[in-house]
Amino acid sequence: MPFLGQDWRSPGWSWIKTEDGWKRCESWSQELERQSNPCNVSHSIILNSADEEIFNNEEHEYASKKRKKDHFRNDANTQCFYRERWIYVHKESTKERHGYCTLGEAFNRLDFSSAIQDIRRFNYVVRLLQLIAKSQLTSLSGVAQKNYFNILDKIVQKVLDDHQNPRLIKDLLQDLSSTLGILIRGVGKSVLVGNINIWICRLETILNWQQQLQNLQMTKQVDGGLTLSDLPVHMLSNILYRLSDGWDIVTLGQVTPTLSMLSEDRHLWKKLCQYHFAEKQFCRHLILSEKGHIEWKLMYFVLQKHYPTKEQYGDTLHFCRHCSILFWKDCRLALLLEDSGHPCTAADPGSCFTPVSPQHFIDLFKF
Repeated sequence: MPFLGQDWRSPGWSWIKTEDGWKRCESWSQELERQSNPCNVSHSIILNSADEEIFNNEEHEYASKKRKKDHFRNDANTQCFYRERWIYVHKESTKERHGYCTLGEAFNRLDFSSAIQDIRRFNYVVRLLQLIAKSQLTSLSGVAQKNYFNILDKIVQKVLDDHQNPRLIKDLLQDLSSTLGILIRGVGKSVLVGNINIWICRLETILNWQQQLQNLQMTKQVDGGLTLSDLPVHMLSNILYRLSDGWDIVTLGQVTPTLSMLSEDRHLWKKLCQYHFAEKQFCRHLILSEKGHIEWKLMYFVLQKHYPTKEQYGDTLHFCRHCSILFWKDCRLALLLEDSGHPCTAADPGSCFTPVSPQHFIDLFKF
């Protein structure tokens, strides 16, 4: 039974008998405080301008220390990573299973910590974190939020060490900081799970990561091996045609004058536009040059602002429609040991597998 007041088993107040009747005894600290403060005077009256500045600085310093203390307590023992290759996705209670699987539970249990070390899965995990930051951050549990920022910390440190994919992480941190700024301002609506001081410290950490990535300097590797400049022109052109992101083509074109010339190929940008967008979309945003030629490079970046591009990943999560299981599929084990990645009971497991895009991963848990 809950008690709204003091428990009846407690000693209670102390009382003394006087000529006017019984009076409650007050502690000596309360009496001393009352004597030292005969009138309740606010800080704004007592403090002058200099003292008020000192008071505000001390108050700010205390709040900063409290945020760091709460953040340290929150990060203590947070290495609760699971290394499961598959999980069962159940959306309702049955006789065999009680409860349902949430987005936070799936994010906790699947092995995303090791996935970021695999170059085939790195872009997939980064895109998933970006989608969660945009729309699903408030739906994560406290443990899932800890794992989210721990995995994000590992990603940032990996990029700072090997200098690969910094643009992807900059976009992710930009979206995350924008979302957190909006959510922290709306904290009165109870949209965040956890102490507000923890989220302020997390936002400060994100800003620190952004500053580190901004100051990142690409070191020139000095070795006697083969470089891009040594490759023939047709091989360099073949490399550019295999890139599916226009920004990667622009960046690669800044390496050497030969690559700069190849990156301006109209046929290259035409193929890229035809790969990502439909013909009806071309007609709505047609850009012609002074000579009447179609500016395919400009069209690509204009169409990219209006329509989503096709996503390409070296490896993704898979979903088995027969078993309702979400799993990482190791292609090498599948070829060598005929391992399907999970205990599948279907007669033909391969026909039941469906690749799961980052957006599809989130949609699986919208119920």
